[in-house]
Amino acid sequence: MDNKRDYYEVLGVAKTATKDELKKAYRKLALKYHPDKNPGDKVAEEKFKEAAEAYDVLSDDNKRAKYDQWGPSMGPSGFGGAGGGGFHARGMSMEDIFSHFGDIFGGGSYGGFGGFGSAAGGRRRRQQKGTDLRIKVKLTLKEISEGVSKKLKLPRYVQCQHCNGTGAKDGTAFNTCPTCHGSGVISQVQQTILGPMESTATCPTCHGEGKTISEKCTFCNGEGIVRQEEVVEFTIPAGVQDGMTLSIKGKGNAARHGGINGDLLIVIEEIPDPELIRDGNDIIYNLMLDIPTATLGGSVDIPTITGKARVKIPAGTQPGKVLRLRGKGLPNTEGYGNGDELVNIMVYIPEQLNETERKAIEQLRDQPNVKADESIKKRIFSRLRHIFE
Repeated sequence: MDNKRDYYEVLGVAKTATKDELKKAYRKLALKYHPDKNPGDKVAEEKFKEAAEAYDVLSDDNKRAKYDQWGPSMGPSGFGGAGGGGFHARGMSMEDIFSHFGDIFGGGSYGGFGGFGSAAGGRRRRQQKGTDLRIKVKLTLKEISEGVSKKLKLPRYVQCQHCNGTGAKDGTAFNTCPTCHGSGVISQVQQTILGPMESTATCPTCHGEGKTISEKCTFCNGEGIVRQEEVVEFTIPAGVQDGMTLSIKGKGNAARHGGINGDLLIVIEEIPDPELIRDGNDIIYNLMLDIPTATLGGSVDIPTITGKARVKIPAGTQPGKVLRLRGKGLPNTEGYGNGDELVNIMVYIPEQLNETERKAIEQLRDQPNVKADESIKKRIFSRLRHIFE
C-alpha cells in the first residue's frame, strides 16, 4: 500500500536498532496510545495497532530480514502491501495484541491499566460474579426525611460451608484441568501473512478455573452454593426519591465455585402521603380556609412531615397565596440542607346556605370593602395564573 508508513519510522528507531531498543520504543508508544489512557480516541487506537504491527515484524529476525529487503511496499505475500495482512487487515483485536506481546506490558508500572492488567498480564484465571438481587422497599415521607435502617430476611444463594464454595467434596476433590493444565486459558495459534499469531481464550473445559472436580460435594451437588434465608441489614439515607436504586456490594447471590458475590439492589418506592405532596425536596400542603378566617385572619394547625405546625393567617389572605415554612421539607441526599414546606392557600365557598347565612352575606354584597375592584382582580389573577400555565 503506497501510503504505508515505514515500520522503523513508526517506532522512531534507526534501521540498526537492537531488539532491546525496539522493545523499549514499542513499549513507550504502547503506553502512550493505550486505549485505557485514550478512551474513545480512534486515532490513538490506530497508532496503538500500527506500533504493534511494526514491532511484530521488526522483533522477529526472519520477518525483519524480509522487510529490510522489500520494505513497506511488499505485495500480497508481504507485511502491509495492497491485500496484505497487517494487524488491521487481519482484524486483530486488542486482546490479541495484549496476548501476543504480554511480556511488554506485564509487571510494569502501568500494570493497573485494564488491558495491561488483564489480557496483557496474561493468563489470569477468570473470576466469576454472583447474580444481583433486587428488592423493593416502601418508605413513608417521615422515613425518607430522617433516613431509616431496615432488617429484612431474604432468600439468597450463599457459599456452601461444607466445601468452602468449591463444589468439591471436602473442598479438596480436584484434578488439574487436562485441557489448559491449570492455567484457565488455552492458546490458539493462527497462521497469518506475518507468520503464526497466538491469542488466548477461556478454557472451555474448566471455564477458566484451571481445575475440574473429581468428586462433587453432596450438600451443594457440586455448585459451591446453597439457597437459604439470611437476615440483611442496611441503612437508607435521608432524602431518597421514588424509583431511586441503591446498591449494597456483596449482599447479592454468591458465585458458583467461589468468586465475587453479586450486589443487593434496593429500589425505593415512596408511599403517597394522604395530606402532603412531594415536589423534589419541597413539600406542598393545600390549606382550605373558611371565608371568615381568610378575611379576618387567625391561626391554624397544619400537618408537616414530623407532626404539626401552627401558622398565622394574615387578615385578607387571598386564594393562591403561598406561605413558606423554611426547612420543613426533605433533606438533600448530598447534605445541602432541607427543602421547604409550601402552604398553598385555598378559600372554601359554601355550596349551600341556611336562611340566616344567606341574609348575612346579602347584607355584605354591596359593601365597598367586599367588592373587588379591577386592581384587586388583576393582582389575584396574576397570583393564580401559574395554575393554568
